Amino acid sequence: MALSDEHKAALAKGRAEARTVRAYLDALTTKKPRGAMSSAALQERLDRLTSQIEAEENSLKRLQLIQQRFDVEDKLKAMDDSVDYEALEADFVAAAASYSQRKGITYSAWRTAGVAPNVLKASGIRRTRRT
Repeated sequence: MALSDEHKAALAKGRAEARTVRAYLDALTTKKPRGAMSSAALQERLDRLTSQIEAEENSLKRLQLIQQRFDVEDKLKAMDDSVDYEALEADFVAAAASYSQRKGITYSAWRTAGVAPNVLKASGIRRTRRT
């Protein structure tokens, strides 16, 4: 049985929406929490720690500063500033309502998955009562 062009387009749209939603949800799980330092702020902290280590005479304080420097270096390595969260969010906003309707995803499910209320509102997904 051959699929109509309309059916093929609907399947392609569904796959594209699923990729968009997945990319956004994946980004939410890896996004730095509010209040986390930017890479520039971490670099400044690293520079200050390096200066403090060089100037510190107390060996125990110096040891603690060295560990702090290692911790900051690890945070810098772990940061992924290459992800464009704004673009992912914009794409999600465009796809979420259709995806929700097609898959039966509720407002509560989105919230539990970590999607912010303002993003759901922009997507056109309204609060619903769970029954």
